[in-house]
Amino acid sequence: MRSWDALPDAILEPAGDVTGAFFGVGVRDYRAAARHLNHLPYGRNSSRTETLAVLREEHGTCSTKHALLMELALEQKLDVALVIGIYEMTARNTPGVGSVLARHGLAYVPEAHCYLRYREDRVDVTRALADGPSEPIVRFLHEEEISPPQVGNYKIGLHQSFIRKWIAENPDDAGGRSFDEIWRIREECIAALSG
Repeated sequence: MRSWDALPDAILEPAGDVTGAFFGVGVRDYRAAARHLNHLPYGRNSSRTETLAVLREEHGTCSTKHALLMELALEQKLDVALVIGIYEMTARNTPGVGSVLARHGLAYVPEAHCYLRYREDRVDVTRALADGPSEPIVRFLHEEEISPPQVGNYKIGLHQSFIRKWIAENPDDAGGRSFDEIWRIREECIAALSG
C-alpha cells in the first residue's frame, strides 16, 4: 500500500464542481489534493455519498476521501480507480482497534476499506503510512472497483454480506457470535479510530 505521493502530480484544469472546490482550498494539482485530504482528520461525514462534505466539514473516512479523489480524477480524466477491499482488521494493521478486539476476545474482524489504484499500486491517503502501523495491509480477502456513489449503501451491503459469510465459514474466528454482535464490535473499532 502506497501513500498520496504515489499519485500523479497532474496540474488541475478547470473542469467542474469538485475541481472548483479544491481550487477554493488552494489546491492546484492532483497529488496536492491527495496530500490535503491525508492531513484532514478521520471522521464520519454527514453524508456518505455527498463527497464535497469532506472539504466542507474538514474530515472524512476512507470511503469519502477516496470517493472525492475519484470524482476529481474523473473530472480531470486521470486513469485512477476507486477500489473497495475487505481485509482482516487487527491491532497490528489498524492501530487503535486493539483494545476493542481484545475486550471481545477477537484476533480480527473483516473490515471494508476504500482506496485508489493508480497504475499497479494501491494508494491509501487516509493512513499515515510512514510512521503508522507496524504491519501494513497487504492481503485483501475481496477487492473490486466501484464508483463514487457506491461508497454508501453498496459498500455497507457488500461488507455485511461478507461478514455473514465469514461467520458461517469461520465460526471459531467469530467466537460463536451473531452478525449483530460482530457488526457492533466493528462499530466500536471504528469509533475507537475516530477517538
